Amino acid sequence: MNIVDVAFSVVATESLPADHGYALYGALSRVLPAIHRENGIAIHPIRGRQVGERRMVLVPSSRLVLRTLACKIPELIPLAGASISLRGVRITIGVPEIRVLSPASVLRSRLVVIKQATASSAADVNADNFEAAARRQLNSLGISPQVQLTVGKRRTLRLKQKEVVGYEVILNGLAPSESLAVQAEGIGGRRHMGCGVFVPVAAAQEART
Repeated sequence: MNIVDVAFSVVATESLPADHGYALYGALSRVLPAIHRENGIAIHPIRGRQVGERRMVLVPSSRLVLRTLACKIPELIPLAGASISLRGVRITIGVPEIRVLSPASVLRSRLVVIKQATASSAADVNADNFEAAARRQLNSLGISPQVQLTVGKRRTLRLKQKEVVGYEVILNGLAPSESLAVQAEGIGGRRHMGCGVFVPVAAAQEART
C-alpha cells in the first residue's frame, strides 16, 4: 500500500480558525466532491502561527496536506489554483508537491478522537480511558506494547453545533515499519477532518498549533 502526502501551498490574507478541521473538509468537498466520497483520504490540519482567540495566521511553510494512496493523486490535482472559503476566510490553493512517508521513531498527532461506548458525553472522556482506547487501536495495528504513548493536551473538534473531545497524542520508540503503519492508518476517527493524522515530531514542531 503506497501512501503519500500531497502538499499544496496556501495563501490567505486574514487569520483563520485554529479549529478548522470540519470547515476545511466541507470547503474542499465543495470544490472536489471526490474528497467527500473517498473515505481513505486524510486531511492534515493546516499549520500556522497562533494569534489568540482560537485563531491562526498562515506562515510561509503552511501547507494544505492530503494523505492518500499514490494512485489517487490525479484526482486531487484539480485543487491546484482553486479558491476556498473557510468560515468566510478566502484561501487560495497553489501548486502541490508529493511527499513520500518517512519512518520516524517519534510521531505526533495534534488531535485524536476515539468513539467510546462507555462515554455518553464529553465529560465522560478522560485521559485514562482515552489512553486505554488508543492502546487497543495500536495493538490492532501490531504496534509493540513497548512503544510509549503520551496523552497530551485535551482538545476539541467543532462540528456544527457540537464539539467532539479528544487529545494530542505522541508515540515514542516506534520501529520503522510501525511508524509507517501508524502514518498510513492513523488512530481514531474523523481523519478527513484532521484527526488522528500522525507526523514526525520534528515536522510537527516547525509550526506547532
